[in-house]
Order: sequence, then C-alpha cells, then structure tokens
Amino acid sequence: MYEGKYAILGTGALGGYYGAKLQKAGLDVHFLLRSDYEQVSQHGLIVESKDGDFTLPQVNAYDDVAKMPKCDVVVVALKTTQNHLLPQLLPPVVKDDGVVLVLQNGLGVEEEIADIVNQAHIIGGLCFLCSNKVGAGHIRHLDYGQITLGEYADGYAATGITERMQQIADDFQAAGITMELSTDLLLGRWKKLMWNIPYNGLSVVLNARTDELMADTYTRKLVEQLMCEVQAGAKSMGRTIGDRFFQTMLDYTVKMKPYRTSMKIDYDECRPLEVEAIVGNPLRKAQALGVDLPKISCLYHQLKFLDGRNRTIDS
Repeated sequence: MYEGKYAILGTGALGGYYGAKLQKAGLDVHFLLRSDYEQVSQHGLIVESKDGDFTLPQVNAYDDVAKMPKCDVVVVALKTTQNHLLPQLLPPVVKDDGVVLVLQNGLGVEEEIADIVNQAHIIGGLCFLCSNKVGAGHIRHLDYGQITLGEYADGYAATGITERMQQIADDFQAAGITMELSTDLLLGRWKKLMWNIPYNGLSVVLNARTDELMADTYTRKLVEQLMCEVQAGAKSMGRTIGDRFFQTMLDYTVKMKPYRTSMKIDYDECRPLEVEAIVGNPLRKAQALGVDLPKISCLYHQLKFLDGRNRTIDS
C-alpha cells in the first residue's frame, strides 16, 4: 500500500464512492465537502452498491481545505465547471512531491493543474463508473467502477508506467476497484471521450437515456458518427484508436443498465454543464491542427445554447 493520506476534493457521486471504498479498505482518507458537510460530519457516508451496501458512520470531513492535513495523494473529483476553485483548493492540501490524481472528464485538465501545483506529480484517471448521489452523503453505485491511470508529462508525452501509478493502483485494487495502467494518458483521454462526447452530449440534446440512444436506429447511427469524429480528433494529436475499441464502447453501452448520464443529471437539475472540458477542448485542439469535426461542432453549439438557456431559466 501507498500508506499515505488521501484527500478527496469533491465528495459527490464519484469522489464519495471511491473515497468511501478507500476508507473501508483501511486507508487514511480526508473528505472536502460543501453542502453535505453538516450531514456527513455527523452521520458519515452511505454507499448503496451492486457489489454490496455499506455505511461509514465516521469520516474525516472538512468544509475548508485550510483545516485539512497535507496529503500524499489529492483526488480531484470536482466537476470541471468548478476548476476555477482549484488555485485556492490544491496548494494548501498537496504535499511537496505529492500526487494530484485527476478523476475528471474531458481533455486538458492536467495542463491546468500543472500550472497550479508545479511541485506535484499529476496522474490522470479515466473512470468508467455509473454512480449517482441520491442524498446528502448518500451514494448509489449502479454499475462498473474501473479506473485507467496514466501519468501526465508536459505536452501529454507518453511516460510509461511509473512506480507512483502502481502504488496508487495497488491501494485502489485493495479497495475492490478494478484498475488499468496506461503508458499514454493522452490516448486514454481520447478513448474516454469516445464514450463521453456522444452519450453525454446526445443525452442532453435528445433528452434520452443511454438505452434509448442505443435502441433507436437513427440515434445509434449518430452515436457511431460522433465516435468516428473522436477517432479523427485523436489521430490529429498523433493517437490511434482502433475500430475494435469503437465496437467495445458500443457493446459496453448496450449491456449497461439504463443510465441517465452525469451531464443529463446536471442539465435536469439546472447545474452548469461540462461542455468545455468534454466537447469544447477536444474540438478546439483538433481544429488548431487543421482537422474539422463537423458533428462534434454541431453538438457543441447545441449544448452551449441549452446550457445557457437552462441557467437563465434557473436564475
């Protein structure tokens, strides 16, 4: 085991689930919370899971990073729409030569964090998790849970598998979480986008669950066309995603329990959407390299309109 302290920044559907699993396995975990702080500090965390329900009656809960100890591994599990908070959140809690583990969707997030904590090592984590927060400190894990880790280097150069990655993977595996180690974080990010761009985006634009998107001939074709453009985007940055992975993502989603994506949940609850990290950043990176992604561009502009209107209605 890494035998260090873990901090969870963002104790929601993702951070709450993984952090609770790590604590249950005996690791020293510290949770930053906002609206759920009073509930969790007094009553702990509840996890309903297909792998077995459990409760942690007591957790190390904080409402301010200044009160948290310096930690060896700081897990960023916030939505990317909150990344403007990271310059205030990260420096007080990351040990010198510590690790920031970025469990966020999209592309380019590690580059932002490298500008904030240049003394820390940064590892990206791609989570294949179906999980929702159903109440304060109450997480419902529906399916999957695997994480793929890759270490970040300037320009997303491939780093190989580092000792830090292996140590953290060992901790998560001891907690019952399936881990995969990637030698190339950028390739891993584009592979995750092959699912996130079509399913998160279309779930909002078409008001549909994943099973509905896959059951209809026309929407399934649209999913496949968007996936082809993700392949083209990855290729523009020197990364190749094979057709076999393309089919794996389709099969994976067909077998998935009917699922309302995280972006659809945010939209339904009038929260800001992760449009820029998931759709805008990959689109701009490909366009800067001379590659046009017309269907992704269309999806981006539709999502920006819906997100803007949703926030106006909410206000």
